[in-house]
Amino acid sequence: MCTSGCHDRRTGDGGCRPGRVVPRPFCGGLVMHVLVVEDDEKGAAVLVDGLRRSGHEATGVSSGAEALEKHWDADLILLDLGIADIDGFEVCRRIRNARDAPIIAFTERGTEADRVLGLRAGADDCLDKPCGFWELMARIEAVTRRVRGRAGSDGSLVVRGPLRIDATTRRVRLGGASIEMTRKEFDLLYRLASEPGVVFSRRRLMAEIWGDPMTHTADTKVSRTIDTHISVLRRKLGSNQWIRTVHGVGFCFTGN
Repeated sequence: MCTSGCHDRRTGDGGCRPGRVVPRPFCGGLVMHVLVVEDDEKGAAVLVDGLRRSGHEATGVSSGAEALEKHWDADLILLDLGIADIDGFEVCRRIRNARDAPIIAFTERGTEADRVLGLRAGADDCLDKPCGFWELMARIEAVTRRVRGRAGSDGSLVVRGPLRIDATTRRVRLGGASIEMTRKEFDLLYRLASEPGVVFSRRRLMAEIWGDPMTHTADTKVSRTIDTHISVLRRKLGSNQWIRTVHGVGFCFTGN
């Protein structure tokens, strides 16, 4: 993806080589978990490192099978359509059919036909390889703005005591302090806080936040995914009292 194309014309250096500090992209203060699907291990490692230096969380996988297993925890997927084990277009279609996560695809052949097929398979954007790191960051920002706009177009603002959750800017503030959250963390908190006192089952949360109707996901995986995100939310909010566990049922937002 972003390997030999990441060349800084001013310095002659690789634009995202390890050791080079990359400024944080303007994604509204939202820290994203980016899944990099690339079977070129060296290229993937450079890109993951650049994303992390930009302030995001990033994980690399080298196969379509791993992508289909791990995309649930990602806020954005960078997908090389040329992966070997499963056709990249099919991987893109499966992820898109499962959920509405933003996908930026890459094609090495650089043909218009491949870019069109990538977009028709469900990608939000499709780039030729190699690509420049700064262009990739700009594309991520643009895709993020579009997704954020779809999620918060009604300008909803949830206020629960000192906690403010703004769906327009997708920002969370507690007592005046900003709390950084991944896309899924924000969506989960916003959903729970929108209806305080209502008990949401894990299955319902998985369907509404992850877009998974539970037809292909095992109960143990659902519990692990939801419980992990709830645990992180409680830690970031500084208290277990905001979100209450209803044993055997699910979770509800109660406030602090």
